[in-house]
Amino acid sequence: MSDAIEEKIKNYRTAPFDARFPNTNQTRNCFQNYLDFHRCNNALSAKGQDVSPCQWYQRVYKSLCPMSWVGKWDDQVADGSFPGRV
Repeated sequence: MSDAIEEKIKNYRTAPFDARFPNTNQTRNCFQNYLDFHRCNNALSAKGQDVSPCQWYQRVYKSLCPMSWVGKWDDQVADGSFPGRV
């Protein structure tokens, strides 16, 4: 992974502006980053590659999403009943 990307991940503080979600309500942004993290993690793990680039999505969803939602989603992913495609 390039040094610039590693530096950005290291210095990350809160979710940056995302033009796909211009409104104040960031619920969809939260959910999308949760999905993106799991998709990235699954795709890179299946290829045997380093999954550290996926940490970006994890940090974004952890800063946007209430932890109660994340806990519920993690349980649903483990049970196989999560409504999104991960």
